[in-house]
Amino acid sequence: MREGAHPGRIAPIPAHNLSSEATQAAGRPSRRHRDGASRMRVGRKSTTREPIIQEPVSSEPAFEPGSEPEAEPEATRREAGVAESARANRGWWDRNADEYQIEHGTFLGDDRFVWGPEGLDEVEAELLGPPEDLKGKAVLEIGAGAAQCARWLAAQGARPVALDVSHRQLQHALRIGAAFPLVCADAAVLPFADGSFDLACSAYGALPFVAEPVQVLKEVRRVLRPGGRFVFSVTHPIRWAFPDEPGPEGLSVASSYFDRTPYVEQDDDGRAVYVEHHRTIGDRVRDVVAGGFRLVDLVEPEWPVWNTAEWGGWSPLRGGLIPGTAIFVCERD
Repeated sequence: MREGAHPGRIAPIPAHNLSSEATQAAGRPSRRHRDGASRMRVGRKSTTREPIIQEPVSSEPAFEPGSEPEAEPEATRREAGVAESARANRGWWDRNADEYQIEHGTFLGDDRFVWGPEGLDEVEAELLGPPEDLKGKAVLEIGAGAAQCARWLAAQGARPVALDVSHRQLQHALRIGAAFPLVCADAAVLPFADGSFDLACSAYGALPFVAEPVQVLKEVRRVLRPGGRFVFSVTHPIRWAFPDEPGPEGLSVASSYFDRTPYVEQDDDGRAVYVEHHRTIGDRVRDVVAGGFRLVDLVEPEWPVWNTAEWGGWSPLRGGLIPGTAIFVCERD
């Protein structure tokens, strides 16, 4: 780990040392699959007592009288490479970190390890192993956001490091409290020595947002010790074939599952401001193998009866019929 990665401090990794891939925050469904997320209020209540970080509020109008307000980005499907994806997503999560924590703070809690919108919790899933076996283990959380998962790991006696590409998300980790290292860096060039960690995890972080996922997997393998486990969750690939609607209209196939063209939001000049990449289940399995891992399990959480939330494309109706999350359990031989 680079110098400066100390508890209670964000360790910045200079931009010129980073690759062009990007990580994302933990536990969150992607933007393509989270429209209307502000309506989601399920799971453990946040214990955060401090307000969300606030910037000084200007008394000036949001735009000049007579001028047009900033246009909403255009959603499209087009190619987006490594550099464009990284630049767009790093900027998007820095700009939207505050809103995200307001919308999802109740669901995520401050120290809960949840794998996806269904609400599957690591305390019951034990995909990283029994909680009692986590004590003393060095664990890297990739795409940590406000480090909710890392905070849960620390409570089990593990020694987590929370990494995210978004400096603003890690500021929220500081706001809640982090007695473990916070590192602002890129998942494709991890700033750690070989064999630094026993375990690694990523809940809806990094992999859906990078153009070259194998590079991320190779980096994770490098920093794991032999026998180390990496568990990551992503939006289930089958969801890409269906529209993001919670009702019956979201149950009819709208596009080809095999169309790997990225989902892009772009401004009026055609510059991407958000990018997400689609991989089929087969692609993900091959990526895992190409990254040097052995696939131990593929978990598709079922929608639980207690979860009555309906937001964006997530709902009990859809969740009861088609999977929403895929969790890959991988080991380094």
